[in-house]
Amino acid sequence: METIKLIDWEKMDGLIPVVTQDAISNEVLMLAYMNKEALELTLKTKQAHYFSRSKQRIWKKGESSGHTQDVVSTMVDCDNDTILLKVNQKGVACHTGRKSCFFTDLENNEVKLDVEVDTTKAYGIVDTLYHVILERKNGDPSKSYTAKLLNGKENSLLKKIVEEAGEFTFAIKDNDEREIIYEAADLMYHSLVALASKGISPDRVKQELARRFGLSGIEEKNSREK
Repeated sequence: METIKLIDWEKMDGLIPVVTQDAISNEVLMLAYMNKEALELTLKTKQAHYFSRSKQRIWKKGESSGHTQDVVSTMVDCDNDTILLKVNQKGVACHTGRKSCFFTDLENNEVKLDVEVDTTKAYGIVDTLYHVILERKNGDPSKSYTAKLLNGKENSLLKKIVEEAGEFTFAIKDNDEREIIYEAADLMYHSLVALASKGISPDRVKQELARRFGLSGIEEKNSREK
């Protein structure tokens, strides 16, 4: 794989930007990043693999949604620091259910592409909600509670999480099933907002939970204390 040797990975801090185009229409579908391993997997399998900065892991495009990308060609630019990937897209490229990730006009905030696929079931409500929270980040705080939380003082968000945790605790104490579910949802939402404020995907929390399988609680606690 001589192409990989051309790339100055050290200059790129281990990650190279990748522009992904539809092989037939040349429409730009998305911008993502690859590390060396993701590029090697892409070249070997002819399936697009990327490195997620928020998830901090390699992911195969479509691993959750089934909307995979069959690689037609992999080109490197004249500076050897950007990849152009041409693919046959199965399904849609964007997690929002749109064909392309580029669908909002920056000048007037107008959405140019319609949702083609309901991706909620594919990604799960937690991941879908997290992405909606990210989309609200630059919204109007006077119209969006999420934007208000993300653009306000951090202590306000932290106090809200403590408040919601307290209400959840009281619901458990009162043995009120309906309130337990309601307050758990509130606590999860505000926790996701906090994760979004730090750019941490809930996928990393899932990875941490997966890591703990097979470890006793005592072993896990001791491993953190070292």
